[in-house]
Amino acid sequence: MDEFLLMRFDLAKERIAEIRTENDVPEPYCSFFQKQAELLTKAAEVAGIDLNTLSVEELKQLNHELYQDVLPENYDTCYGNPDYAQKMLGEYGKAFTFLYAELHGAIAYAFEKAYWDLTVLMELFLEMYSAFHQDEIPEEKIVISILKNYVNDYCQDMMEHRIREGVDPSLDFAADIIMKSDLTDLRYLYSYGEYVSENEIGVACFLNSLDQDEIDAMARTYTEGYRIGFIMGRKDITKKKTVNIRYNIGFERMVKAAILQFEQMGLQPVIYRRALHIVNKKSQLRIGYTGAPANPQFDYDHRQDAALFLDSDFVQRKLRAMQTSYEQYKELANVHGGPACIETFGELPFSPIAKETALAYTEAQQKLQNNMDNESGQIVNRYIKGDERSFTIIAYPVPEIGDNYQDIFREIVKINTLDYKLYQNIQQKIIDTLDTCEWVEIKGAGENETDLLIHLHTLEDPERQTNFENCVADVNIPVGEVFTSPVLAGTGGVLHVSKVYLNGLLFKDLKLVFDCGQVIDYSCANFESETENRKYIEDNILFHHRKIPMGEFAIGTNTTAYVAAQKYNIADKLPILIAEKMGPHFAVGDTCYSWAEDTPVFNPDGKEIIARDNEISILRKEDLSMAYYGCHTDITIPYDELDSIRVIDDEGEMVSIIEKGRFVLPGTEELNAPFGDA
Repeated sequence: MDEFLLMRFDLAKERIAEIRTENDVPEPYCSFFQKQAELLTKAAEVAGIDLNTLSVEELKQLNHELYQDVLPENYDTCYGNPDYAQKMLGEYGKAFTFLYAELHGAIAYAFEKAYWDLTVLMELFLEMYSAFHQDEIPEEKIVISILKNYVNDYCQDMMEHRIREGVDPSLDFAADIIMKSDLTDLRYLYSYGEYVSENEIGVACFLNSLDQDEIDAMARTYTEGYRIGFIMGRKDITKKKTVNIRYNIGFERMVKAAILQFEQMGLQPVIYRRALHIVNKKSQLRIGYTGAPANPQFDYDHRQDAALFLDSDFVQRKLRAMQTSYEQYKELANVHGGPACIETFGELPFSPIAKETALAYTEAQQKLQNNMDNESGQIVNRYIKGDERSFTIIAYPVPEIGDNYQDIFREIVKINTLDYKLYQNIQQKIIDTLDTCEWVEIKGAGENETDLLIHLHTLEDPERQTNFENCVADVNIPVGEVFTSPVLAGTGGVLHVSKVYLNGLLFKDLKLVFDCGQVIDYSCANFESETENRKYIEDNILFHHRKIPMGEFAIGTNTTAYVAAQKYNIADKLPILIAEKMGPHFAVGDTCYSWAEDTPVFNPDGKEIIARDNEISILRKEDLSMAYYGCHTDITIPYDELDSIRVIDDEGEMVSIIEKGRFVLPGTEELNAPFGDA
């Protein structure tokens, strides 16, 4: 470590240790500073100890002590809770709850021995303490200016390190844990500094009960999906040298096997932690490796903390930082292949509480954020080209899903390894029928009010062209869908689903109304207030775009997954990755081919999928800023809420693909077998 940095760290550590017992700052502020001084002192101590000397019980206790403040049972009296911060600190509540969330990252940095990150956090804390260690309490604008200066001063450094983390395999903190630890000794789970719940412990114990052949087979499904994704996209994987592995703690045995398999493909792992600094965070999303959320409400409360400082100057500063950082690491970026993600599901459903005390974007800030996301996407695509990279995603349950966890896990393994050739052939029959027309009608059953008309692209050469991709187990595991990007003109109606989980959030009685392919109205029943319901959708589905298009229409065919979900009563806990295969689904946002529309894509039968653009994405040829939304959210109608899917020809004649929630198109009857009524 740099000597000057070490000196800064030691000086900050010593001063903060003294603050724990000082009473020089008046209440109610003194309590906040003392409590945060305790956390930072503890983090500094952790950075200096050898964790291998601690027992698993001691590590578990340490993990609990570090995260206990934000746990649900303690959150009512936590400064990370905007309601409590405002109650105790009044007008300073938003600034101090922001500071709390930023300082909370010190926990993980301590385990990583990331002394620079620890030092800048401790110096921020001391600067704030010094401001209150005066004869007069500083005005709120002074407090906020301290936080803004911190963000602006370190934006370049934080952005540069984050981008390097995404492409440089020599940053191997997590890879070392995976490859060098004794994974039968669960002490390794606590090496990351992430919160470890019973889910992480349970997954690790279960994987340790499997033999190596089973682990290798799970990993092979995942790594082969990644490799085949390049082949299906006609992209050259041999040009790539790295793959970004994203996973939840507990899956290390599978990840270790995957790393070895990726190495056989010539790919080194790039593994980075979810973002902790506010400069790099993206809402409440945890992109990277992660432990359990100690409290999902804490993450949700701080999803728009950037509202404290987001202005046009910051946007330009961050974009410049991103551009210069990618330029610095352009050689590494050029050989990066894209992400390979292991998702988890089964946690207790989370329906957040909307708090007026939480920081929230103004309309102007939301527009700035959207513009920044758009510009960021363009920068990334210049250095990690969309038409050269790929990805894969697979998902497994955690023990919280229920008493039948091991049975459910094995069922998911089975679903993830279904015979893709069988599905490919059946799905081709569906595609052949869909390609005979330009209109598809979808209607809900019973109380489901779905009534949609989808407009498909015109096939100029049906012998060589198709509208729908035949999706088998490659980038998007498991098998089971055909999908397209609809023509927006003529696409419209009502999309309704009684209950759906999107990005970990529950939506009740969700309705979206489309006209010319764009969402023009929306509602849900999560909150008593219509205003709160609309804001919930605007925040988490529309992402504050005034209009947002239907970027995808798909028909899911994985009835095996659907029946398993009913059997184990886990339909409400499945991730969209599996749920989207269990009925028709509709994505709002970008098309399925965003940033790679000009790259030809072919089905196994050799036909080119021509529906890669819509009227909005094609605007990239004139103005990139008009073409992309930076989001793609799939919403699925389950078979039991589905009445029919029918194609309509130019004469108004209909051919049914699904009736009463069952496949009726000749050649698809085998998909009904899992229902027991084929």
